[in-house]
Amino acid sequence: MSPSLILVCVGIYTILIFAVTYYTARNADNKSYFIGNRSSKWYVVAYGMIGASLSGVTFMSVPGDVGKGSFSYFQMVLGYLLGYFVIAYVLLPIYYRLNLTSIYSYLKQRLGVYSYKTGAFFFILSRTIGASFRLFIVVNVLQIFVFDAWGVPFAVTTSVFILLILAYTFKGGVKTIVWTDSLQTTFMLLSLVLSVILICQKLDFGFGDMLTAISDSAYSTITVSDWHLKSFFPKHFFGGMFIAIAMTGLDQEMMQKNISCKNIGEAQKNVVTFSLVLVVVNFVFLCLGALLYFYINKEGIPVPGRTSDDLFPTIALQHLGTLSALFFIIGLISAAYPSADGALTALTASFCIDFLGFEEKSSMTEERKTRLRKIVHCCFAGLLLLVIVVFRAINDEAVIRQLFRVANYTYGPLLGLFFFGILTKRGVNDLWVPLVCVLAPCLCYFLDINSTKWFAGYLFGNELLLVNGLLTFGGLFLLSRPSASSG
Repeated sequence: MSPSLILVCVGIYTILIFAVTYYTARNADNKSYFIGNRSSKWYVVAYGMIGASLSGVTFMSVPGDVGKGSFSYFQMVLGYLLGYFVIAYVLLPIYYRLNLTSIYSYLKQRLGVYSYKTGAFFFILSRTIGASFRLFIVVNVLQIFVFDAWGVPFAVTTSVFILLILAYTFKGGVKTIVWTDSLQTTFMLLSLVLSVILICQKLDFGFGDMLTAISDSAYSTITVSDWHLKSFFPKHFFGGMFIAIAMTGLDQEMMQKNISCKNIGEAQKNVVTFSLVLVVVNFVFLCLGALLYFYINKEGIPVPGRTSDDLFPTIALQHLGTLSALFFIIGLISAAYPSADGALTALTASFCIDFLGFEEKSSMTEERKTRLRKIVHCCFAGLLLLVIVVFRAINDEAVIRQLFRVANYTYGPLLGLFFFGILTKRGVNDLWVPLVCVLAPCLCYFLDINSTKWFAGYLFGNELLLVNGLLTFGGLFLLSRPSASSG
């Protein structure tokens, strides 16, 4: 597939996104931007969240990682399912009962101002890095297969994508993203299914042949029984559970879509439906990964690129013909936009509400709020660009592994803060909370780098997130007193 044709596909998809934006952003105001006027349909939110949760990381990293980890990632996916039920029946009732726009306002009501600001800061840190990683993996493919051939620098390619995302989220915010995410989910799932069908044809597999071949291969191994390994089943399962709770339930980007539903019942239906579908979709991505490795083994093609992330794009764009390349590009572009659009909106919303105090400053006019919101929106776009460019210079591993590694450190304090507030009725010495939330990830880092020496060869996996949360919880408990009422 020629670079010009790839660019045409990107252009057509972008025009479609802007058409949806024009329709949904009409008469939008700050309430539309932050919470979609609490009028979003639950089934639209649930469907759109599939694409927002998967992004380009799942689209390329999960199939490529099958060669190294087989289907062990599915252990985490099963853990996600349990985590989403905690979100639906523990966290969402709190957010709706308190009528929150920023979920970190809960920490202010329950623990104090410093706890509130600390929670919002760790969200901004986490989401900035996470969104940058997700967008990087997509833009990097387009850079390698299109823009390198034209001599366009990577920073310019990334800047153009971020400017496009900035443009269509600038006014409508959540009200727009709920619908653009649904469009992007449709194209991503279409690309996934068509890619599986096409590669099965190349391998002369029917549906039953595909399932048999995968089941009989070493790639289909799901559970890992060696407790030393990072992918040991309890580590992956419970790590996945708490990653879902932290990266969805304690994340303003994901939750602002849920709290844009009319009521708690619709929001819960959204989360439960979305979580069940996500299990199936992730399994299909793993099957795609196995099929890709079957194909390169059959054709004698060496594993391409510096990392396994390059497997799917290389095979789709260079070995399977124009139709495969077209399916891949459709899915790739569908993965690109939700990697950053919701993040930009959520980061802007959190900074405006949690640090600029939009909800508290009744004297501030709507015009001034809108002007400040747009400035903040642009600043975060620039920050995403900077992180992506730096990450490209230093990354040499599958992005999905990097993403979860960072999440183990940055989401742990949020996990500890929220569950201390929910599970206890104790108050804290609020002034010292930021120190506790900085020390906990630092201690986790030292545990992680010394685990094999200190713990008989033990390697931390995603359970490090839980350890981080427990250290934060323990530090808060040491600062606490049994006199505060619960929030």
